[in-house]
Amino acid sequence: MADIIQLLPDHVANQIAAGEVVQRPASVVKELLENAIDADSTNIKLIVKDAGKTLIQVIDNGKGMSPTDARLSFERHATSKIRNAEDLFQLNTKGFRGEALASIAAIAHVELKTKQDGKELGTCIEIEGSEVKHQDVVVTPKGTSLAVKNLFFNIPARRNFLKSNAVELRHVIDEFHRVALAHPSITFSMYHNGSETFNLPESNYRQRIVNVFGVKTNEKLVPVEEATEVLTISGFVGKPEFAKKSRNEQFFFVNNRFIKSAYLNHAINSAFEGLLKDGAQPSYFLNLTVNPQTIDINIHPTKTEIKFDDEHTLYAILRSAVKHSLGQFNIAPVLDFERDANLDTPYNYQQKNAPSVEVDRTFNPFEEEVKPIKTTSSSNSFSGATTFKKEKVANWEGLYVGLESNTNAIETDFSEVTFESEPETTSIFDNDKDVEHKQTTYQLNNKFIISTIKSGMLVIDQHRAHQRVLYEDYLKHITVKEGVSQQLLFPLELHFSKQDIEIIQQLKEDLEATGFVFTHIKNEIVVITGVPVNVPESEVSIILEQLISDVENEVPDTHFSAADLLAKSMAKSLAIKTGQSLTNTEQEHLVNRLFACKEPSVSPTNKTTFITMTVDELEKKFM
Repeated sequence: MADIIQLLPDHVANQIAAGEVVQRPASVVKELLENAIDADSTNIKLIVKDAGKTLIQVIDNGKGMSPTDARLSFERHATSKIRNAEDLFQLNTKGFRGEALASIAAIAHVELKTKQDGKELGTCIEIEGSEVKHQDVVVTPKGTSLAVKNLFFNIPARRNFLKSNAVELRHVIDEFHRVALAHPSITFSMYHNGSETFNLPESNYRQRIVNVFGVKTNEKLVPVEEATEVLTISGFVGKPEFAKKSRNEQFFFVNNRFIKSAYLNHAINSAFEGLLKDGAQPSYFLNLTVNPQTIDINIHPTKTEIKFDDEHTLYAILRSAVKHSLGQFNIAPVLDFERDANLDTPYNYQQKNAPSVEVDRTFNPFEEEVKPIKTTSSSNSFSGATTFKKEKVANWEGLYVGLESNTNAIETDFSEVTFESEPETTSIFDNDKDVEHKQTTYQLNNKFIISTIKSGMLVIDQHRAHQRVLYEDYLKHITVKEGVSQQLLFPLELHFSKQDIEIIQQLKEDLEATGFVFTHIKNEIVVITGVPVNVPESEVSIILEQLISDVENEVPDTHFSAADLLAKSMAKSLAIKTGQSLTNTEQEHLVNRLFACKEPSVSPTNKTTFITMTVDELEKKFM
């Protein structure tokens, strides 16, 4: 029998390996930025076109590479970061696998220009699908410029699986944020399709957070500082009143490396227990410094997962540090044992007798003489008399001159006048109290509406039912462009980050169709002068934040889908919540509106809105 096992060619092996390292354009951005940081760069520029599908270029002023190093950098498992296995437990660099550039070169067109400090000329290498096309001497500034063009050009299936430009750009910006926040001492800038998206100068950590997420972020931050033998914590957490439903402002950095850890995230949530609204997520930007020997980074090619030697200790220290900061800055309520009890208001103060006031209700100021008003109290007694006299108006008889003759001319005997009697309406009931106003709906646990039908009963989820009603209303307004707006007495000014402003700009036309009126959307500020009818002013910021979160998770490509997503998001934000009590009239109105919808059986997210239970099913329960 012939042998069937064979070695794969290098270009095939590289494409397979690229599937782990390069999942989307954001993966390339992460690897190139981290390489620039490892090269001791102080100024890094990221240039992106078409969300990275056409071009991803990173330019740095690092130490550069020699011609030999430039060629070897594209070989698999070739790296300058480690020398032996023991170095894996003493990592002080971002990369160490030696797979990134080889994987990128296997599925894209790559152009590398690099020059070391003190050299007159640099090196230029062009690679297409792991095949080196050119290597020449070139004039270039100190540092490295690496351009990745036409990502997945030789793997069309992978390219077809990429999301829309808006979604891919969102992932690119997320990776840019993670790297930029971890290194505030480095100047970063980002350009997308020729326009500047971010320009982050060298700064401290707090200022870097503000530059990334907007000026309004500064007032939200609470510093966290803790130093122990096991762990050193520094950074900031957000104040509870500014918590959002999205997780966009949650960052853990371990030894300046961004990581994801559900376990440590639970420690933060535990520290905020009792301070957040239902469904809100805390914001945090925390740097954790630990001994490199106590962690294992070599878990996944993306290096966002880390194994700790003693997670329980880290959990306890992190939770305690955050809780201490919230209490120290008067964010969380604490017990003050040093309070002077003598300054407190006594509990029995309300039981003391208050002065009583008595008023003479027979007092009439238009009488000739008026009785005095007496006012008494527990401590003081007042008595006084005030006399009022009605003055006569001089020559008042002159007002009626000429009217006497007219009144004498018209003599009317009112005893002979007859008036039309009130019309009598008959009723089948002698007394209105005999009329029975039958109640057809009932509310159960402030969550379900029970309604009777001919065959049994109907159980309706009030939150999902109202979502369906609002969804169809908003969708009709958006598509027909006939949204009704109510003007605000004072303009509403909201603050958002730069990327959030871009999303609002994209959806501005659809938002205006629902009834929103914008007068200014620029420089992290949105000014609103009109909102849809029945939308309270206090809910506007919540609606827009929820909409931005929904768009970030699923940005549609077509206009109709954008309108559909907008209608779903607004309906979810404004629908009656579980636990809200409804009157009988409101219950009946909701039931009638639900069954007037085109699809009353499911909510906008395809969840059941109501169930029916027939009489036969009820009878079986008692058998």
